[in-house]
Amino acid sequence: MLQRNSAGNVDVTELVHREKAHVLPLDSIRGIAATSVVIHHLLLMPTFLTAFPHNAWINWSFFRSAWLLVDLFFVLSGIVMSLSYVQGDFGRFSLREFMVRRLARVYPLHIVMLLAGLLFRLLRIGLVVAGLVVAVPATFEVNNGYSFFLNLLLLHSMGFIDYLSWNAPSWSISVEFYTYLAFGVVVLLAQRLGSLRYLYLGAALLAGGSLFVIMFVLDKPSLGLQTDFGILRCFVSFFLGVLTVRVVERLPRNIDAAMQGAIQLVAMAASIVLVSLVEAYPAISFLAPVTFAVFLGSLLAFPNAVLVPRMLVARPLVWLGRRSYSVYMVHALVVLFAEYFVRALGHRPIAALDAICVGLPATLNLLLSLAAVLAVSHFTYLYVEIPGGKLFRNVLRSRPRFSASPAPSARPTN
Repeated sequence: MLQRNSAGNVDVTELVHREKAHVLPLDSIRGIAATSVVIHHLLLMPTFLTAFPHNAWINWSFFRSAWLLVDLFFVLSGIVMSLSYVQGDFGRFSLREFMVRRLARVYPLHIVMLLAGLLFRLLRIGLVVAGLVVAVPATFEVNNGYSFFLNLLLLHSMGFIDYLSWNAPSWSISVEFYTYLAFGVVVLLAQRLGSLRYLYLGAALLAGGSLFVIMFVLDKPSLGLQTDFGILRCFVSFFLGVLTVRVVERLPRNIDAAMQGAIQLVAMAASIVLVSLVEAYPAISFLAPVTFAVFLGSLLAFPNAVLVPRMLVARPLVWLGRRSYSVYMVHALVVLFAEYFVRALGHRPIAALDAICVGLPATLNLLLSLAAVLAVSHFTYLYVEIPGGKLFRNVLRSRPRFSASPAPSARPTN
């Protein structure tokens, strides 16, 4: 939670050195967003749409448009990076140390899921060659050696290929990692120039300039960029998150508790409504980064408001938030296994279940797949994320010459 000093200002330094990125409501929001992305894919996967006569019971517009919550991840990441590396460590910032921490955070799970995807596809080819499975084509399609090499270097969504490959959700990890590099360079330049003003000026130029290019140069109908200039999409939301921390610092301090709660509720409702409307009105997705920034900024500014922060520190949501990166990164492979299971199950059992209750098989598939994602993500969180991050930091990092504060967590890095 934010601390306030005797002058009534937000004491962000205290937060930086004690809690860092683990502002629990923000962690919980990350977990909710990651779960919503999983539901989005379970609802709209072509295999499931073909196999199930009726949709799952929560086939709501919010979940069908939950792809937009990736931008919430980006805004949240910008907030976390600003809290962790600017407010407390400005003047002692080391670009090398920063990038080592970021690589140690995102890469272990990324490489494990990439290798798991490779193993799955090699097994598939072996089964096809042995005549045990019929699949056309039997080869790697877009998941080829070139795209695998790009995935290894986190370059797979940086314009070298124009399609999603291997662990498809990791496209956002690719663009966010190089956004970290841009952020680090801007912080370093501001540090050399001796003023945070240059950081915020750079953040404003990168966010506003990227949005201008997306809307008026590339003439995109929505914010749904991925391999096609997805890093610009990340720039917009991430650097808006950086600016959000600055705005929170300057908010008036005489807002009463009821108004704080009302602001948070309205901002949360606006975010939900906006995502729900994107399916019908794609262009309003351009408003999403600002809407998300207002909501997340209100949680940061008013940690003691009556309703929303207290809901978000519930133990299950905190548990989910801490595993959100794993939820986001493992779900594509789990969904792939669910697709094969549904194909093997065949039409008759599905039709029988649907005759009992309309939408029952699709709903059961969603619930079971989601439960499997949570189970696998708990395992990867404990045995890949945490030890993998420590191992990478020990291998890649020399003895720190600057701040030795602990590395903050990323989302559904993102």
